[in-house]
Amino acid sequence: MPTHTRIRMFNTKATYPNQSLDNDLCQAVRAGNTVYVRGQVGTDFEGRLVGLGDPAAQANQAMKNVKQLLEEAGSHLDHIVKTTTYITDPRFREPVYREVGRWLKGVYPISTGLVVAGLAQPEWLMEIDVIAVIPDDEEGAQ
Repeated sequence: MPTHTRIRMFNTKATYPNQSLDNDLCQAVRAGNTVYVRGQVGTDFEGRLVGLGDPAAQANQAMKNVKQLLEEAGSHLDHIVKTTTYITDPRFREPVYREVGRWLKGVYPISTGLVVAGLAQPEWLMEIDVIAVIPDDEEGAQ
């Protein structure tokens, strides 16, 4: 049995056509009963940006992505233990955190928030990555 499972593998040539990158990555990794989700932004899995100029709309799309990836890994939003949120402007904190909080109401993860100079694409206003678990009683249920 492999020690980990890679979910939604991709190459950066397709993700960043405006950059000369050629890296093999994935959207999430399940290692034992832990799930690590790559930073998610306001882009759907077909590469379409949702919410140009709207940090709350981008946060909503990012959380849709997180939910889907966790489910594909055998986990759920309510099993998130840590979030790291990156915003490109301190004024985006309230709309982004309000949206993320709507998705994680009652979950109580630990969290880190950072204001950064920029993200991988200039139109991205926020990014969130998460770590979640798969409880022992759900491990075989995927």
